Amino acid sequence: MTDVLIVGAGPTGLTLACDLARRGLTIRIVDKSPGHPRSSRAKGPNARSLEVLEDLGVVEAVLAAGSAPLPMRKYRDGVPVADTDPYAGSAPMPDAPYDRGRLIAQWRLEEILRDRLAGYGVAVETGTEVVGLTDDGTSVTVALADGSSTSARYVAGCDGAHSRVRKLLGVPFEGETAEDQVMVCGDVEIDPGVLDRGIWHQWFDEDGAVMLCPVPGTRAAWWFQSGPERDADGRPLAPSADGFRRLFARHTRLPAAHLTEATLLSTYRVNVRMADRYRVGRVFLAGDAAHVHAIAGGLGMNTGIQDAFNLGWKLAQVLRGRSGTELLDTYEEERLPVAAWTLDLTSERLRATLEAIRKPGGGLDSAITPSTSGLDRGYRWSSLAHPGGDGDALRSGDRAPDAPCAVAATGAPTRLFRSFAGPHLTVLGFGAGTEGVLRAAASAHGDAVRAVRVYGADAPEPGTEAAGPDALHDREGLARTAYGVGRDTVVVIRPDNHVGLISDTGGFDAVHRYLEALDGVRKPDPMSVAGMVDGTRKG
Repeated sequence: MTDVLIVGAGPTGLTLACDLARRGLTIRIVDKSPGHPRSSRAKGPNARSLEVLEDLGVVEAVLAAGSAPLPMRKYRDGVPVADTDPYAGSAPMPDAPYDRGRLIAQWRLEEILRDRLAGYGVAVETGTEVVGLTDDGTSVTVALADGSSTSARYVAGCDGAHSRVRKLLGVPFEGETAEDQVMVCGDVEIDPGVLDRGIWHQWFDEDGAVMLCPVPGTRAAWWFQSGPERDADGRPLAPSADGFRRLFARHTRLPAAHLTEATLLSTYRVNVRMADRYRVGRVFLAGDAAHVHAIAGGLGMNTGIQDAFNLGWKLAQVLRGRSGTELLDTYEEERLPVAAWTLDLTSERLRATLEAIRKPGGGLDSAITPSTSGLDRGYRWSSLAHPGGDGDALRSGDRAPDAPCAVAATGAPTRLFRSFAGPHLTVLGFGAGTEGVLRAAASAHGDAVRAVRVYGADAPEPGTEAAGPDALHDREGLARTAYGVGRDTVVVIRPDNHVGLISDTGGFDAVHRYLEALDGVRKPDPMSVAGMVDGTRKG
């Protein structure tokens, strides 16, 4: 029987598939589309999603295929009035290696993730539509449109805003649609040399707008966004290639013929909706299947990627019998509040942007704030956040910071993130007094836990036996600064690179209890998560 069936092969489903496959679980990932869409759609991963993609081993491919966010040129009446770089003056920091996201077509990102998944022997099954779910408490039987069926121990619905999985579960998707906030979108080609491809061009006029952003890795492709054409009664017209040419000519003051192709046309309306549950028995929702919101800030795809990264390790721990099934409840506990915050943030940023573009020089840079990077999202409220830290310092539940270090055994440069990367918990030990708890953690949990002694001035000479293979030398003290360490301290990092526990020498017993809760060797109790798809959850 398949461990997890993933429905939907967009960035959310592919992230979850890669995370589960690298943990040795048996998975299937299906999508009702007959082939892989070539749509550019989402403009790319933000800084936090780049960290996730680094952990999955694909960030170098993403960086190579994409480009840095571009400066924005704003026009009025066809004339440039302002250039803005929202990231001017920002730079990577020791605790955050990515200070900005990456522009990359969604189809290219999906291609990279599919290639990674293929390395684990898993391929997306296209043309495979789910039409029914039956949860008997120990597995889920999934009916397919071709009349066949399959079974899985768990199902993840990553199938978008119109999610069939969500509808089969009967989970409400409450919210509102702003019928008056309409935009037409598509992928277009423009004659080379007509527009500078190092700029995101934005024409905002009294009677509408056109935005054109070059698609990285292409010669003539652009993302096209615009207010719609309207009929005599003011109703928006459906997008068409000729309509795009008229909009292009009206706002850019360039000949319509320069826009040579227009494909994958769609109409976008602002939807702000959220599922009231992310889990029904053995079925989970993630990404747009669980939440949709205004596009301002570019958080749609990114929130889905981060949903998947939160869910993957929890499913794996339960399926491998390393943790109790109650761990699965923390997915909704942690991610539903993040979605609610995202809906509020994006709605507020949309209001700010609509206000800004009323004046010459205003543009989409108004949607970008430090919070849209995703780096400040954590789970301090979670039942997995053991008390620790205080005030403005790093606390349990926060995103785990990075820091440059050296491999203690060799002196070679490295980073904390390289110690975190992979399907394991990490235990950092700062100070000689932590060596006992590190040895105990490694002995009790084997390769499920990476025990890392972080040396300061007391680091042994490289090449000596005193420096274990996983030990690090915090030469510049940046790791201690990032983690607020002033004495012997143990920090447990969850597999999704969030802080689980911060403990000083008076509380090392808490470390053993925490690790036992997340990685105790026990048999799973399948009945504790039995549930019916009508919304009943038992256990």
